[in-house]
Amino acid sequence: MLWARELLATAQTGLNFTTNPYDKERYEALRRLGARIMAGHTAADPTRIEALFAAETGYATPKVGVRGAVFDAYGRILLVRETVDDHRWTLPGGWAEVNQTPSESVVREVYEESGYHARAIKLAAVWDRARQRHPPALYSVTRLFFVCALEGGTAQTSLETSGHGWFHEGEVPEDLSLGRTSPHHIARMFAHWRDPGMATEFD
Repeated sequence: MLWARELLATAQTGLNFTTNPYDKERYEALRRLGARIMAGHTAADPTRIEALFAAETGYATPKVGVRGAVFDAYGRILLVRETVDDHRWTLPGGWAEVNQTPSESVVREVYEESGYHARAIKLAAVWDRARQRHPPALYSVTRLFFVCALEGGTAQTSLETSGHGWFHEGEVPEDLSLGRTSPHHIARMFAHWRDPGMATEFD
């Protein structure tokens, strides 16, 4: 998957810069090859994968995601139960939005997925998704993990979530949505909550 993503990124960047029609054909062939390789490692249709990457233009860069570790006055962390894909527990979060700062994006995601108002107080980690032992994904993703303080609000569900819960460190449910949040992520967020002076982690 990593090699296929690199091929697809090379094809996208090449198509962005080339003015030679023969090179354009070569990069398009490279994109088809990358899509076939990726399809060989997933259940996805190679035509659909190629169409997704054909829609990506410009210099290929990672997508940016945000996750919020919201803590209440009792030192419990907020998790939401996803309705999309696997119906498991995760830190609230999603894609960073255009014209929003990362901290604004994470506050928005927390509210949309849980109904709670939060304030981002620390950038705890910047991690590459592929290096965090997640299942394979189509795109290269950089994730920003924020420690957040609860500011108020009322619990509510959304189109993406069916429930929420507050958990002490020893009570975190085992059925985590591993494509979004791992036990390692949660353990590190508790560590940053206990020690606000800890340096931001990155890979």
